[in-house]
Order: sequence, then structure tokens, then C-alpha cells
Amino acid sequence: MSHSRSTGLKCGDMVASGHNNAGITARQVECRHYERDGDRVRCLLCAQACVIGPSKVGFCRVRMNVDGRLMLTTYGACSSVHVDPIEKKPLFHFHPGSQILSLGSLGCNLSCRFCQNWQISQSSTPTRYISPEEAAKTALELPGSIGIAYTYNEPLVWYEYIMDTARSVRDAGLKNVLVTNGEINEEPLRELLPLVDAMNIDVKSMEEEFYRSLSKGKLAPVLRTVEVAREFGCHIEVTNLVIPGSNDRPDQIERLVNWLASMDQTIPLHLSRYHPDYEMTAPPTPAETLIAARDMALKQLRYVYVGNIYIPGAEDTYCPGCGAVVVQRMGFSIVDMQLNDSGGCASCGAAVDIIS
Repeated sequence: MSHSRSTGLKCGDMVASGHNNAGITARQVECRHYERDGDRVRCLLCAQACVIGPSKVGFCRVRMNVDGRLMLTTYGACSSVHVDPIEKKPLFHFHPGSQILSLGSLGCNLSCRFCQNWQISQSSTPTRYISPEEAAKTALELPGSIGIAYTYNEPLVWYEYIMDTARSVRDAGLKNVLVTNGEINEEPLRELLPLVDAMNIDVKSMEEEFYRSLSKGKLAPVLRTVEVAREFGCHIEVTNLVIPGSNDRPDQIERLVNWLASMDQTIPLHLSRYHPDYEMTAPPTPAETLIAARDMALKQLRYVYVGNIYIPGAEDTYCPGCGAVVVQRMGFSIVDMQLNDSGGCASCGAAVDIIS
């Protein structure tokens, strides 16, 4: 029996609330994409395709079989609430210089050995409940905020909460941003995308073996997420965490660059420096590796950036027409912008593919 629904759950549909021993303040709502199999349920949200027995949770740890219904147990449970520069997502071509309210919860549908937010993705920390309406109201009242970014842990496992909150954010005239691993099935993705304005999608590698061995996930759904999001006209930027000995060979990076370029040369690519975390102890990515990868990528892509390390000029946006610096950055801060009234290069007028 399918429980894929066409309308979102509202606050009145919440069936439980509480504060458990881990300090998690949340409410439970019925999930939108699952089917029943006897006393078990099969989650249809992502490629993990978890078959979940009574009172058990799926791979993500936040979707539970409660009396034969699949329930999201962390609806409104916020582990992290911050106001961030949009550049921190990272999004460099979407309202540069803006602030955005950033919300995170718990859980993930991957288990990356190198996770830099493992305390909330693979473990549990105290949370507080924020309703969709309260979240939207807070974003609206923040000076300079353009909306809400769903980030820190994997937002897609928070699917029902994001659907409801994104509607409230849209009603307030604000923007919705997803910072995601892209591991979602196509039907729920297409249901969500009309509410999403921008995404940073983490493409960890172009090799299935990398996903299997280091992330316990699958590559194909991630690539399809990028393709479908672009089809919907959603602004997309892609991040690749460059890990020594795992995905840093020139041919590995070239495969990613070739794939992006074949789709759209204007998709910004962020090459991010790895550092040891969670279960990974390999040394940090050398600057030379990142510089070489950026130089290679720029042969096919217009906009390539290096993050998590300071390399002069590697965070700046250059005009593809005349080569002038149109956005100069230092970390997550804008130092200077040279854009004309239509968002193009102030020097030559060429388009620089920035939404402002």
C-alpha cells in the first residue's frame, strides 16, 4: 500500500511530541513516501530502500516503523540554528554577500567515514523544536536574510519538515536552499524541487566503489539529482571534497569535470580541502593537489573554486569575457563586487551567471 501523498503535513497532523533521553525535542509525522509490507514498511525516499521492522528505524536513524506506519521522528528537531553568509553553503553565484538562516537536524542516509558533521549525522545531540511557521517568521525578521538553508546534517532525511517549512518560506517571499548529498529517489525529488531555489550538491566521486566503501551509498542517484534539479531550473552548484588517496587522482577529477561540462559549463564547481575527521586519518589535502585540480577544471568549466584552505584568487569569480575579477572573496566574506545593474561584468558587460 503506497503512502506517497500530494499534500504536505501541517502542524495539526503531528501525532506525537516529546523530549527523550538524548535531549531531542521533536514531533512525529507520517512519512510521505513508503509502502507497507505486512508488519514491515519499505521507505521509498532514497536508494537505501530500507525495509523496516516494527519499532525499528531505517539507515538514516530518523524514520521509524510505528505500528505499521513510517514516521519521521525528528520533525522540527533543530540541532543547529545559525545565520550564515550564503558563501558558506557554499553558494558563490546565488545572491552573493547575503545572509541566510541555516537549520540542521539529525541523521543522514549516508555514513561517510570522513564526515565533518558526524556529531549530528551519525550521533545524537540535544535539539529544540521549531515549527515551520516559526522558522519562516525568524528568517523574515532577520536583517539581510534571503531565506532558509537546510544544511549541516543531510536535509533530505528531514523531508516532510522541509516540505512544510519551504512552503511557509515561499509564502513569506523568501528563498529555500538545500545543501545535500543528493541521495534521493526521483519521485520525491520532483515533488520537492518546485519549492527549492538553489542547491549545493555534494558529488563525492564519479566511482561507485568510492560510494560503496567510504559512504555506504550509491553514485547514480546523486548524478540524477543534479540532472533533474537543472531540468527544473533550480540554481545548482557542486562540491567535491578532494581526499588524498581516495578521489584525488587527475583522472578521477577529470571524469567529474567532463560530466559537468557535458551538461553545462556554467555550473560552479567547489573543490574542497579534506582534513582528518570521524574515521579517516589521512593527512589534509595538499594545496598543490587542489591547485592542479582547479587548473584542469578551468579548461572546461567557467567557474571553479577551492575551499577549506586559503589560496590567493581561488575563491574569486572571474569574468569569462575579459578576465576581470567581478567578485573578490576572503573566506566567506565579499571584499569587492564589480557587477553592473543587470548582474554582468562591470568592465565589459559579459554575463557572469550570478543570481543577485
